[in-house]
Amino acid sequence: MAPRTDFPPIRACLFDMDGLLLDTEDLYTLCINVILEKYGRTSLPWSIKAKLQGRPGPEANALFHDWAKLPVSDSDYLAELTALQQQHFPTAKPLPGVEKLLGDLGRTRWWDIKDQTGVKNGEKVNRDGNKAQRVHIALATSSTSSNFAVKTAKWTELFSVFESHRRVLGDDKRIQSGRGKPLPDIYLLALKTINDSLEKGEKPITPEECLVFEDSVPGVEAGRRAGMRVVWCPHPMLKNEYEGREPDILAGRMGEAGQVDVHQLGEIDDGWADYFIDLTNYPYDKYGIVVPPAEVELDASMKENTNDEIVAQDVNSTAA
Repeated sequence: MAPRTDFPPIRACLFDMDGLLLDTEDLYTLCINVILEKYGRTSLPWSIKAKLQGRPGPEANALFHDWAKLPVSDSDYLAELTALQQQHFPTAKPLPGVEKLLGDLGRTRWWDIKDQTGVKNGEKVNRDGNKAQRVHIALATSSTSSNFAVKTAKWTELFSVFESHRRVLGDDKRIQSGRGKPLPDIYLLALKTINDSLEKGEKPITPEECLVFEDSVPGVEAGRRAGMRVVWCPHPMLKNEYEGREPDILAGRMGEAGQVDVHQLGEIDDGWADYFIDLTNYPYDKYGIVVPPAEVELDASMKENTNDEIVAQDVNSTAA
């Protein structure tokens, strides 16, 4: 089919975390392989890892144990895995382009700031036909609160761009059990956290005005099922695993959720999703995003608290 090109400008960006913002996917693999080796199993292949990525802990654990068949109880396995994760997760680092991308998007809040006459900065700018407007951002990760805290402890300032009420984590009680990625609930909830906190009078953001950033195949399907545009930025080994299936992935048609609400899925080459090798040199113009110059950060009105509290809970999993 002919790809759609008449999209409205993006007003919200919704981000996955593991393997997209932070380089945690190789750390997950490292921890799991230590345990697999201990019990005489082969290393975790990407054909299995690809199924675990992006999913909530319970679902990922079930898939893993069905494959690994370890001679230990689930609780003993999780205890060993948690100890390894606590050791290795603090070494996580942002992936290429992430710091600049989040900084640029966070800086778009400048367009919402009003001058002394009550006129928004964005109302004074129209660049290449694109209205200068704030791009709201939210986090939508299957990572639980405790793992989020460990992974981001050294990156509090970076993650402060995600306001605390716009962070949807894997153990969020608002998401029903069994409704994690590849189903759309987490992204629809992330959008709701934004719309619920817009300024009075601001028009609610629609799904097609949202851009989901994902590295996993189930995550891409979740974004497509939510009716949102999607950026797929996978681990190189995941890309190799699915070589030749990229159009199906971008359409959300890999069957990760089974034959459930198939009307939510996209069509091959419909223009709603794009593949990027990484997040460096991001093409904002393609999505109607206008980023203000870096010097606006010096304006006193742009100062905001970067010390949002990260709440930790004792919930652990294989892949989140």
